[in-house]
Amino acid sequence: MAPNQNVADMAEARRRGSVDADKLQTFLWGSEGTWANRKALANMFSTDPVFDKSKRPFLSRTEMYQRALAMTNRLDELKDQHGWSAQEVSLALKTIDEPVPFVLHNSAFEPVMMSQGSPELKKHYEELRARHGVFGCYLQTELGHGTNVAALETTATYLPETQEFEIHSPSLMSSKWWVGSLGKTATHGVVQARLILPGGKDVGPHLFFVQLRSTDNHKVLPGITVGDIGPKALGGYGGVDNGYARFDHVRVPRAHMLSGFASVTPDGQYVQPPHAKLSYGGVIFIRASMVVAGGWSIGKAVTIAIRYATVRRQGTKGADGLERQVITYPAVYYRLLPALARAYVFIVLGQNIVSWKMFSDMTAKLASGDTSSLAEVHATTSGLKTLVTTHAAQDLETARRSMGGHGFSEFAGVGRLYADYLPSVTYEGDNFVLDQQVVRAALKAYDANVARKDKSVAGLTPSSSYLRLLIKDEPQVDTSSANAWKDPRTSISLLERRAAAMVKERAQHRNEPDASSDYRVARAVTEAFVAVQVGDIIRTVEGTMPTQEAAVLRTLYLLHLLTSVEGSLADILSFDLLNGSGGATGARSDASRSLRMAIKGLCADLLPEAIRLTDGFGFNDWELDSALGRYDGNAYEALWARAQTEPLNQKEVPDGYEEYIKPFLARGQRLGPKL
Repeated sequence: MAPNQNVADMAEARRRGSVDADKLQTFLWGSEGTWANRKALANMFSTDPVFDKSKRPFLSRTEMYQRALAMTNRLDELKDQHGWSAQEVSLALKTIDEPVPFVLHNSAFEPVMMSQGSPELKKHYEELRARHGVFGCYLQTELGHGTNVAALETTATYLPETQEFEIHSPSLMSSKWWVGSLGKTATHGVVQARLILPGGKDVGPHLFFVQLRSTDNHKVLPGITVGDIGPKALGGYGGVDNGYARFDHVRVPRAHMLSGFASVTPDGQYVQPPHAKLSYGGVIFIRASMVVAGGWSIGKAVTIAIRYATVRRQGTKGADGLERQVITYPAVYYRLLPALARAYVFIVLGQNIVSWKMFSDMTAKLASGDTSSLAEVHATTSGLKTLVTTHAAQDLETARRSMGGHGFSEFAGVGRLYADYLPSVTYEGDNFVLDQQVVRAALKAYDANVARKDKSVAGLTPSSSYLRLLIKDEPQVDTSSANAWKDPRTSISLLERRAAAMVKERAQHRNEPDASSDYRVARAVTEAFVAVQVGDIIRTVEGTMPTQEAAVLRTLYLLHLLTSVEGSLADILSFDLLNGSGGATGARSDASRSLRMAIKGLCADLLPEAIRLTDGFGFNDWELDSALGRYDGNAYEALWARAQTEPLNQKEVPDGYEEYIKPFLARGQRLGPKL
């Protein structure tokens, strides 16, 4: 072996690749300018001691919170020092990519304040921020209710005689819970509470601006009980003070109702919004942003795992006397390369969705009270949030397990990513609840366009275009040959036909669906939408990227399409959509073999490009914070060095020796045989 075979293997893997990582970085980050800014930020943070990660594994919960506060404060200093815009602050937070209290202020609290607050309230907020500074949070989830916002119990009763709202928690279950930054940090919050009008009429949840702590000494204000809910599963989100709050008849001025869409007059008359779900715009934007975030999270995990699998050698020795590189085993690359493809899909898809014309049109329309496009974008982003977060959580764990025993080490870096990402499948809407919303939208589109006598494709939208297959005939694709799978249209057509068949079946049994129906139908509908978008991405890549990068990216995106089909074979075969899936049992062959062999072929084509494709994400070693995922491949020396930093190793004889180990050994000596 070479003096450091790990480093030699990584260098050889980069040499074999043909794509230009710089071009991929510009492609994934959207522009040369954004990539240059992001690279500069990562380099800056990597040398700033406030953002040092070396002691992070050994911190207590309190120390993690204090470190998060230090990073938040340093970010604010850098923002002022460099004159960062809101977009640059957002990019800085993405680059840090750690859960810190300021993320919730920046992504939830302030956008809601600025989009739904009245001009009077926004002026008051700006004055507060100028005089004292404001650290905000968003209080929606309660101990007893989360995704079901309509059932929240906290009340805001209007008192016309004083022109105030009285915020109150009527029961233990109405306690606000899981609220990021609430436990110890936030000074103010936007509270979701049921609006009770004079006379007792309940008009449902609305938003209210409430001060929580003194801006002079940070003491909690009278009538409010606030605290941290405690440590989270797997040690995730350790730096964020997710909190609880209870309100005991706390009064706020009438002007503190966020009345951009709905309001209450001084005498207590309710001015209702033009649409009951007009305030959904902010939630939709957050869900759309989660598509991109999921892609980057997968990208980090798969970069670490592929780099380690490239330098890890196990098994039979070859002619060169070296054991086989783990990445060359089908059981490994079959798990990692499709995850790599999903990362590339979700990053570009998410960016396209956020800049989607329909999304910008919806935002402009909402500003004028027009909600005509809200349902379409809501259904699409709900499905995408569910699909992406489900895949990402699975892919992070798959990446960790692909690394064998060392993947369980904190120093591998993937377990920490998983712990921090895992709650995404339940926040901003529980995935199984969102499935129901996707299915409702699909059935509504089916009833409006397919079930009627005068069937028409005119009313179909991007998220329901697959229903055209139930309205007009289109030739069924031939999947009997291996060459058919080389054409993206084959997979796209199959995934759309699957969605159409499943929605039709769901409509026929809408009064008695099976237990997994909503999950399966929602996934089929969303994967059909994603497949069409991937087809568009492939065409864009072929028309804009250099020849070699375009060819490799086409292969990568094609792998995503084929593995999506493979993952949906139970549905596809159930509806007899695959050529060769019918026939007598005795004469039947595996109709999916050509698909699976095509997947194997694509993986073989991508293996030489895998390292450069992971380089395309642009992560430096500080960002990954992984001994096993180092850019230079020097995994074992890095892991050894990190192990020496373990506090237990700072003393040869541990502190517990005299109290526990010595007595234990002494008992053994007394009870053992006399020599």
